[in-house]
Amino acid sequence: MERLKISKTRLRALIEEAIVDCYNEDEQEGGFLVMLEENMPTPFQALVVGEEVEVIGFDQGVEDRGIMAICKRQGKKHRASVTSLEWSGKPPKGAEWIAAYQAWVRGNW
Repeated sequence: MERLKISKTRLRALIEEAIVDCYNEDEQEGGFLVMLEENMPTPFQALVVGEEVEVIGFDQGVEDRGIMAICKRQGKKHRASVTSLEWSGKPPKGAEWIAAYQAWVRGNW
């Protein structure tokens, strides 16, 4: 599995870009959703719990907070937390936005 190498300074800049003008966590999460949709062309390949999936889009979580990846596997659609996505090879274009979202969720930025 290839890890995305991104500096803490770059992560901080991405987070600040996503949450600019947001007043609360719900709005901040919405900011990340917009950035993912605008900067990560779908579909792309990813791993979820070790299984290969095709990510075909993103959506806001329903009851639980969080951004979901809409995944397709063996002809069926599934939803998985964006924070659970991993890469089996080279990370897809825009993957730094997922890294920024993960850092924001963990609060270590």
